[in-house]
Amino acid sequence: MNAAHLRVYYGPQEETESVGVSEPPRNSVTVPLMDVLPLMADAWQSRRTWVHDFNDDEITISMDLYEVLLAYQHYRRPSA
Repeated sequence: MNAAHLRVYYGPQEETESVGVSEPPRNSVTVPLMDVLPLMADAWQSRRTWVHDFNDDEITISMDLYEVLLAYQHYRRPSA
């Protein structure tokens, strides 16, 4: 009886001969806030632990949104 020969698969081989300029790997993606916010709110309310993995991550928002958030933060404070 022939024994089965197994091999370890290391994924696709990288092409050593590339034509043209290759793009560097992307570390970020731009998406509309309306796509992200409901998911983040649900994850926060559901107390998903993975949300805390991103506590120190920085995000980039428009100046308009930043100003609205600052105003909201100011007027949201309880009266002393």
